Amino acid sequence: MTDLANIAGVLDGPADGEPQRPALIFDEVPRSSFGDLREATMWWAATLAGRGVGPGMRVALADWGGVRATAATLAAAHLGAATAQMNPLLTSGELAQLVTSSGCSSVAVAGGEASAALSEALGGDALVLQQPEASPGETPARAPGGGAEALVLFTSGTTGLPKAVPISHRAVAARIRAYRGPFETGRRPSVTIMCVPSFHVGGILGLLLNLYGGDTTVIQPRFDAGRWLALVERHRVSSAFLVPTMLARILDHPDLGTTDVSSIKMISYGAAAAPTELIARAMEQWPDAGFANVFGQTETLGAYTTLSPADHRDPRRLGSVGRPLPGVEIRIVDPTTGTDAATRDVGEIWVRSTQNVRAPDDGGDGDAGAAKGWLQTGDLARRDADGFVYPVGRRSDVVNRGGEKFPPSEVADVLRAHPAVADVAVTGLPDAEMGERVGAAIVLRPGARRPTADGLRSWCRGRLAPFKLPEVVVFVDALPANELGKLPRSVLVELISSKTTAEAGRAESP
Repeated sequence: MTDLANIAGVLDGPADGEPQRPALIFDEVPRSSFGDLREATMWWAATLAGRGVGPGMRVALADWGGVRATAATLAAAHLGAATAQMNPLLTSGELAQLVTSSGCSSVAVAGGEASAALSEALGGDALVLQQPEASPGETPARAPGGGAEALVLFTSGTTGLPKAVPISHRAVAARIRAYRGPFETGRRPSVTIMCVPSFHVGGILGLLLNLYGGDTTVIQPRFDAGRWLALVERHRVSSAFLVPTMLARILDHPDLGTTDVSSIKMISYGAAAAPTELIARAMEQWPDAGFANVFGQTETLGAYTTLSPADHRDPRRLGSVGRPLPGVEIRIVDPTTGTDAATRDVGEIWVRSTQNVRAPDDGGDGDAGAAKGWLQTGDLARRDADGFVYPVGRRSDVVNRGGEKFPPSEVADVLRAHPAVADVAVTGLPDAEMGERVGAAIVLRPGARRPTADGLRSWCRGRLAPFKLPEVVVFVDALPANELGKLPRSVLVELISSKTTAEAGRAESP
């Protein structure tokens, strides 16, 4: 059996058994076999060791998940170090915040333009490598792993600065074994497309799962719906993980009808809320495929609930993220009283699981919930009598209008049902009188006539309480989702506020 005491062991089975089997297909770069990938890992391990990287150190990594990023991640783990996985689109100032919060060494790995930004972020005599330097013959023996750090990931930072979340070899190995069996000689590899970033918990875990099982991963470094369709057709991709924004763009793309995507047999989705209409459309497009909604966060090392393919066949369940995975306990807790909420009442999700990991600076270790092993996720949800969980948004995103508090998803769901609306995002806008007012950014359907703000409020009236009606409405070409398909609240507030100011200025000009 493959030894996963150290996560570098994910390559052992396939690299020994079928070294020519394709491991990674990265954009237009020629595919890399498992043998190639192990060799690259050993070169990187020798290089990092030669530069002083060893057990307990953290190595900043800013790249898109190809051979370099994968090999450097496994090489650092081999040495007993951990890569701190960073978004290569971040500025030097943003990278410097992550470097400081995670305590990275002066040796780092980056690709392309991220190299200069990471070098500036590290400062001084830092060394940012883009290619390995040393011979693999100089590689030290593999470190034990176990409870030592294997990876450092970062929270999404949608409501504040991202937090460093260290994850042990033992935790990653347990998650891998829970989802995937080890490599088997002679079994034909399945082909998965990875279009979420490798610095996201879903991306890196999916990649490690595929490597462990000896499967092939097609890596799309930056998501584009047309390119995704072409890659699926060319490589006969059978499974994919998508965030809802990606799925919507694929279904709306003009090439969908002329591209052969019949190879798709499984679609998992998560990382952000998915409108039920969107999932229904996807199920119509791939009627024979299985769909799974996974719900979790970096601090829980990925999913803690799932809506299974069988559950998707029940229309009542499409708005749900399913029920807890085996070994996971969930509570829905009233944020005001700290007691369990009644069935169908909204509360904060608390999770207890052996897979929970906690950012060291999140302040949770001193509260009663954390002391008993419960992680307060910050996600609001309700649970029905059958145990299915229905998320309604983040606790920090709740709109507080004159003391009336409600999740913005309630307003968004009603607006999204309007025949002219393709997509919408809702948030509370700062207001001196009411504390917050309800703001909405709306994307129109192609060819739809633009409704007035009063018309949209009329649509909502009778479906929502008066204090939930959208007061500030702007129309945009697209919502500015980040690489993980999420829309940071601060970005949305700035978008609506700036567009409102600009439109008011045009209205007042002669």
